Amino acid sequence: MGNAWLILEDGTALQGRSVGAEGEAFGELVFNTAMTGYQEILTDPSYRGQIVCMTYPHIGNYGVNDEDVESRRPWVEGFVMRQLSPIASNFRAQEPLEAYLKRHGIVAIDGVDTRQLTLTLRQRGCLKAGMFTRDADPRELWKRVQAAPDIMGRDLVTEVTCEQPYEWPLEGQGTRDRGHEQDTRRINEGIIPVPRPGGRNDPHIAVMDFGVKHNILRQLASLGCRVSVWPAASSAKAILASKPDGVVLSNGPGDPAAVTYGIETIRRLMGQVPMLGICLGHQLLGLAYGGQTFKLKFGHHGGNHPVQDRTTRQVEITTQNHNFAVDPKTVPQQDVEVTHINLNDDTVEGMRHRTFPILSLQYHPEAAPGPHDARYLFGRFLELTSRGQTPVEKGV
Repeated sequence: MGNAWLILEDGTALQGRSVGAEGEAFGELVFNTAMTGYQEILTDPSYRGQIVCMTYPHIGNYGVNDEDVESRRPWVEGFVMRQLSPIASNFRAQEPLEAYLKRHGIVAIDGVDTRQLTLTLRQRGCLKAGMFTRDADPRELWKRVQAAPDIMGRDLVTEVTCEQPYEWPLEGQGTRDRGHEQDTRRINEGIIPVPRPGGRNDPHIAVMDFGVKHNILRQLASLGCRVSVWPAASSAKAILASKPDGVVLSNGPGDPAAVTYGIETIRRLMGQVPMLGICLGHQLLGLAYGGQTFKLKFGHHGGNHPVQDRTTRQVEITTQNHNFAVDPKTVPQQDVEVTHINLNDDTVEGMRHRTFPILSLQYHPEAAPGPHDARYLFGRFLELTSRGQTPVEKGV
């Protein structure tokens, strides 16, 4: 293990230990407050274009495994930790985190003061950053960080979406994705959503892949849905030709305003089929309604964000991962109702169309990692579909 540099665009230079792949990485630096779930975070496509700083001090304690991935590969540009655990203590561990990072080419650093780094980001906002494992003059590295592209205006969805439509679950997926009976203990504890056999009479849900997490697909399959996944650039005509009972607009990375093709497709789907937008999908719906989005100072990243349902006044603890939000003042209120708000900063966390069967959530009801308070919302969405047969009570 050698030395590594973390250089911020404001000139901050931190030296630590290289614990991942050799090389360099550039991205927008954000912090995540989750205590567990680093493998899900690494493989969440929404982190494309970003370097993630974990606020919890010990990372890697339980290793990594094939079951907990949220996509086909890690997507973070770089990974920052206070201390990488040298020991992976978990019966499910298949590989140490350090080996996993190296195998996937993720530049990582530990031995830096992540508390101070988090305070810097809270005060200054998200900053461009660079990570370097080879010795060089920090002043020269700083110039390279300043020249790195900004995340505003970048369409990162094209880098993470699937190339062709496919059906879920995929053949050969691990036990978590397939719900194998041999893992009955974890299934009975509610850790693994079990796919029900999909048939012709079960609701067909088409998922637009803007960077979809596997657990969205798992949740839909566990409710008996027949799930098809579509590339982000798919046309409304092609999706509707598959005769879906509902469409889910997935999470994803980057600036929603740059995904113009997705916004146009959503407009063509409105009024044709029930829809559920999640995270980036929620933001794209806001733009399709005629509203605008704006960039948050340091974003929402973690599994402990309180959200209130304005209709029931009930509060849920939610998982979040986004840097942009919908501006409620720009959304036509005669057509769209704000249903959920963030209790930390009053930003929009949910919307409902007053005429069409369309719901959207800024947070992640599928969690992974995080609390399960909001999973019932998948059942609420299915109740909007013409063949929804699986209403789900809250808390299930």
